[in-house]
Parts: sequence; structure tokens; C-alpha cells
Amino acid sequence: MIKRNLQEIQEMVSGWGLAPEFADTVATGVQIDSRAIEAGNLYIPIIGAKVDGHTFAEGAFSQGAAATLWQEGISGAPAGQAVITVKNTEAALQHLATAYRNQLELKIVGITGSNGKTSTKDILSGILSAAFRVHKTEGNFNSEFGMPLTILRAPKDTQVCVLEMGMRGLGQISLLSKIARPDAAIITNIGEAHIEELGSRENISIAKFEITDGLSEGGIFVYPGEEPLLMDKAKGLGLQKYTFGESAKNDFYPMEMGILEEGMSFKVPGYGADIHLPVLGKHNVMNTLAAIAVARHFGMPFEKIQEGLSTFQMSSMRMEVTKAKNGLTLINDAYNSSPTSVKATLDLLGSLKGYQKKIAVLADMLELGENSAAYHAEVGAMIDPSEVDVVFTYGPMANTYLAAASKVADTRTFEDKAELAKALSRLAGEGDIALVKGSRGMRLEDVVLSL
Repeated sequence: MIKRNLQEIQEMVSGWGLAPEFADTVATGVQIDSRAIEAGNLYIPIIGAKVDGHTFAEGAFSQGAAATLWQEGISGAPAGQAVITVKNTEAALQHLATAYRNQLELKIVGITGSNGKTSTKDILSGILSAAFRVHKTEGNFNSEFGMPLTILRAPKDTQVCVLEMGMRGLGQISLLSKIARPDAAIITNIGEAHIEELGSRENISIAKFEITDGLSEGGIFVYPGEEPLLMDKAKGLGLQKYTFGESAKNDFYPMEMGILEEGMSFKVPGYGADIHLPVLGKHNVMNTLAAIAVARHFGMPFEKIQEGLSTFQMSSMRMEVTKAKNGLTLINDAYNSSPTSVKATLDLLGSLKGYQKKIAVLADMLELGENSAAYHAEVGAMIDPSEVDVVFTYGPMANTYLAAASKVADTRTFEDKAELAKALSRLAGEGDIALVKGSRGMRLEDVVLSL
């Protein structure tokens, strides 16, 4: 993590006002949450919609903070303490991250997309770890606050930093890209997530494409080559590009793809051996192809790529295969949900062989705006009764799912997750499999935990 004396930090954030006696004091690490302060940290107070972090500066010092930044125009700076004044504390956090990034000899990979950001980050980090010292985004630290903190927490010997970039609207990924200055940028896909804020897939593609705004000189852009909304935009980029997708028109595409007991196997052009991916889903093969494109560009041979894939760990609640107490196999993909991701996981469920009963447990897909009912009906209608035996639904849109899934023989809706879990336990057991999928706000993992 960052370790600099306060005079250096003041210069990195274009600040002023540090008392001379604190110039050589060393700050180690950065926090924006005063409750998480450890001895020697730099505290950066952020002004939020409801809370002003400046009010907690005294508390930060009492917990051992080495210094605090202080926004110009705010009264009450702690007396007799190491205080660096800046024009804006949020911008100073971001400038500090960029300055630290520029001082390290590392490569940055930025990843965005409507779905698959975290999975691709995990897969790529696992691959690269076989050849490099890798630092990556943890949890949901992918915002204008979280991503700079991720950079500032990178050990000084980091060789590759893999950053997830999230957004809520136009301009946000552009900001993140300019902070991080990535050497490689990946867009996983363009789906319907954030359509409530942005209004259309076209606008979503514009927002995601902003990841190219901060690409370093000589940087590469990796994107799905069968997405028309990105193909035209990519033509105008004067930099190296790689595409991935299902067909042979892409630079990276799968051949001889198969489903293993708890993962996938496939081949890629230029490498004769099978690549084994220890996680289920064709969509995760696509995520892996994007990761392979970056790894190959960074000089990794396929043998090393396979070594990295054999040991990587996927973040929780993303295609997580577990067993219930009664022997029922569960695929927990309850971290988030959108029409694109639900379709992908339903395709997976339908393709799995050797199970007596296959059950889809679906909760609402959130943040879909005025067309939410239509999206839920569209997903329900695509459930193939020859591949899915039972559909359980939970949430306000549950009946919309079921009305469209009327061809499935056994469909049930629930208003209580505990009752859903009990019904699932009674219905299915050893030899059966259930996919559990819903948006984060629905907390459908409660069903998995109770089982």
C-alpha cells in the first residue's frame, strides 16, 4: 500500500498548508471511513449527501491517523495536527491514486460491462498470478471512491493491478479510466443492467465504451466482437484491439466446448490442448476468452494460463456449486441478475446432464425501469419445459415470470424465502439440481444458506 511522507503526499494531491514539523511524518495506507482507521493511516474525509467526513477527523486522529486532508472552505480543522488543505477531498483521493499508480512499475487492466465484471476480474487475476504479482479489486470497490482506494492499497512490488469499473450513469467510467490509465481495457458485454438510468442499450454501450478514454499509449482494447453496438465504436480507435466471442470471426473463440462435472473445457486457436475452467457456464468461457486475450498480450504462454486457471477462486455467489443437507446440488448465482445473465444461466441449467429434476429458482431482476414487466416475461417465456422441470419464483414480479413460463409443468410462486426453501427441500434432493438466481436486493442467497 502507499507509504509516503506527508510532504510527498501534499505534492501528490496539489495541497498546501502542512505545518513544517509534520513534513517528514510518514503515512501508510489511506482510509475514507474513520471507523476503519489504523495507526499511521492518512484520513481523507468525503462530503456525502447526508454525512460530512470532516466531522470525524478528530476521531480519526484519536484512533492513530497520521494526517488528514481538509477541503478548502470547511471550518474546524483539527488544531495542532497534520492537516493538508486541498480544493476538493474527493478529487484529491483520485489524484493521489493516479500519482501513486504513476510511481509504480505496473500494468493496469480495467474491466467493465453489464454482466461478468467480477467473474472476469477473478479469472484474469487467477491466470496472471501464475506469472505476475497481482493486486485486484476486492468486494464492490469499483466506484469513484473504491477504485482509487484499490490502487492505493496495491503493494509496491505489484506487477499487474486488475480493476473492476462500475457505474451508475454517463461519465463515470470515463473518470475511472482517466484515474487508472489502464494498459488494457475489457468490456465483457452490453446488457440491460442500468437501463433504468440510461434508457437504452445504445446509451449503456456509450457509457461502457468510456473505459477507452484513459487508455495508456500502446494500450489494448478487448471487447465482444459480435456486439454491433461496440463494433462500430471500436473501428475509430487507433490502438490495438482484440475480439472474443462464439464465432471464428473473433480473435479468441471456443472450439470443442464441453461441460465437465464442475466446470468447462474448450480449445482456442493456436493451442492444441484443452483448457479447463473450474467454473460452469458458457458465459464464463466468454469471460475467460477475454482474460486470455490480455494474458497473451502480456506474454503468457498457454501452459501458464492453464496453470493460473487451475487455482483461481471465483468470488462468492457467482456460479458457486454447493450441496444442500439433503443432497440437492445448488448453483448459487444470487449476487446479481439481469435478463442477459438469467438467460445465460438458464442455458447452462438446460445443458446439464445426469440430473433427475432441474429447478430454476428466480427472484426479481431490479433496476430495469418501465420495461421491467416485459423483461421478466421475456425471460419466463424462454424457459424450455424440456430442459427445466420446475420453476420457483420470489418477489413482486414472480407472477410475471410464471405467466410467461406456463408450459413448464410445475411452477410455484412464494412471498416468503423460508417457505420457498422448505418447499425446495421437500421437492428435490440427491440427484437433482437447482439454479438460484436473483438481483442483489432480493438476497436470494438466504435460500441457499437455509438449505
